[in-house]
Amino acid sequence: MARILLIDGNSILNRAFYGIMGSKMLMTEDGTYTNAVYGFLSILFKVQEELKPEYLVVAFDKKGPTKRHEMYKEYKANRKGMPEELAMQMPMIKEVLQAMNIKIIEKEGYEGDDIIRNVISFW
Repeated sequence: MARILLIDGNSILNRAFYGIMGSKMLMTEDGTYTNAVYGFLSILFKVQEELKPEYLVVAFDKKGPTKRHEMYKEYKANRKGMPEELAMQMPMIKEVLQAMNIKIIEKEGYEGDDIIRNVISFW
């Protein structure tokens, strides 16, 4: 049976962003932040090496309200928005994943973990 690896992209990108901050975030010479991209790829490569999946899919949240907001209006009401230093890395990681021929799934109104749950329940 084929092994598929499903990754919640927003979760890993957030983890990488906050995990690699230290006293100074990683950035290019022109000041573009890269700590989340670097951390995401480090995690991705480690998991790939350990699990050796035949298929790999990364699910991302789409910006805007989700089905969870419809069910509970206060969902994430007290959460701060995504920092600009992280938001600017979102298109970068998607570009890198596309260049690596890794499938990206996004769906309006759904978070990455909801997409993954739906994929799992399909099987």
